[in-house]
Amino acid sequence: MKKTLVSALAAVLVVGAAGTTFAAANPFSDVPRDHWAYDAVTQLANDGVVEGYGDGTFRGDRNITRYEMAQMVAKAMAKGDLSASDRALVDRLAAEFADELNNLGVRVSNLERNADMVKWNGKVEYTYTSDRTEVSRTPSGATKVNDNNLLFRLEPSAEINSHWHVNARLDASIKVNKDAGEEDNDKVTLQRAWAQGDYGNFNVKLGKLEMLSAEAYAKPGAIVFDREFSGAEVNFGKDLRVKLQAGRMGSDEFQYDKAANYQGAELQYNGRLTAGLGYYRLNAEDLQGMLKNNKKTMQIFGVNLAYRFDKYNFLSGAYAYSKDFKMGNMPDKSYQIAYEYRGAEPEDRGSWGAYVAYRQIAGASVAPTTDGAMEGARGIEIGADYTLLPNVVLSAKYFRGKDLYARYLGSDKDRASKLFGRVEFFF
Repeated sequence: MKKTLVSALAAVLVVGAAGTTFAAANPFSDVPRDHWAYDAVTQLANDGVVEGYGDGTFRGDRNITRYEMAQMVAKAMAKGDLSASDRALVDRLAAEFADELNNLGVRVSNLERNADMVKWNGKVEYTYTSDRTEVSRTPSGATKVNDNNLLFRLEPSAEINSHWHVNARLDASIKVNKDAGEEDNDKVTLQRAWAQGDYGNFNVKLGKLEMLSAEAYAKPGAIVFDREFSGAEVNFGKDLRVKLQAGRMGSDEFQYDKAANYQGAELQYNGRLTAGLGYYRLNAEDLQGMLKNNKKTMQIFGVNLAYRFDKYNFLSGAYAYSKDFKMGNMPDKSYQIAYEYRGAEPEDRGSWGAYVAYRQIAGASVAPTTDGAMEGARGIEIGADYTLLPNVVLSAKYFRGKDLYARYLGSDKDRASKLFGRVEFFF
């Protein structure tokens, strides 16, 4: 995308300067007169759009940052002799780089900002999972459950003004391998929909929002929440950030039949050393059978700590505890420790990453990330991802450990394993 935009801007400026006489002086030592871009680069320099480096070079083969591109767009906007078609193209570039231009103190008119007001992203993904336990977790009595699922996701976003924009996530899911007589659960759902206001280091969200507990920055995912809720969220701070949430988790997000009232607060420091504290409170009638003294309110306390050794090596840990949880001999604590190396980037073909983790997903886990380790289990999880082609990412995970539900049911047959595979096509 950068390369396309740079070429477009250069084309605009060259077209706009088509009737201009180029200066005879050679401004850059690494752009000789016989270079194919000599005339364009010389005109850009004469117009003050590019300045080069202190050693007299242009370095035209170097990738530029979005801020450098925004500076070029700003200077192009200041040119008054562009044709109507060229001015329209510059306006579209200004809309693309509106945030960077604002940070640089360049005013972009509402017309320019809204030229591409609605943006669409999304993905298509295919997921295969195979859960194996010695004691059945299903009404059918099966101890081996295989699933094949296809998901089509759209994520539109629209800008309202310089501070507010709206976002949504629409999922269409299809279960590929339905068993005979199984209910048809294929559906289209509005997974998320929210308005977001950004005011410097202060951020507010309203609507149906992502509910992701702080430890989810680590590769295995969250041990407390990885779902959605309906309500409000406020974030403020820079390196040290505070996040406050309040609302309700409906039956489609919560693992029980009825909606739960929810409040959460997190304090998180982000840097080479990352550390955080979290407090979460749930109130629902369906919690009574899981809590001490037949309570309806569950409190969860969490901590997380991580250290990034360098660009590629990352060590993280998280722990969560609920003093209210009580289900037989099921642990009331959840935790994970993980080592992560590199990571696949969708835009970077050939990039890859891998991790290994030890996880316990137990009583303090309300709706955790379960791509690898399943709920009510403890053991080792390993995973890897690889960018096969630009925007095509392959992922695989494997979990092996103990089934804590089997122990709750009084069985000594507690071995559990899970295989997870996914291919994602981003657009």
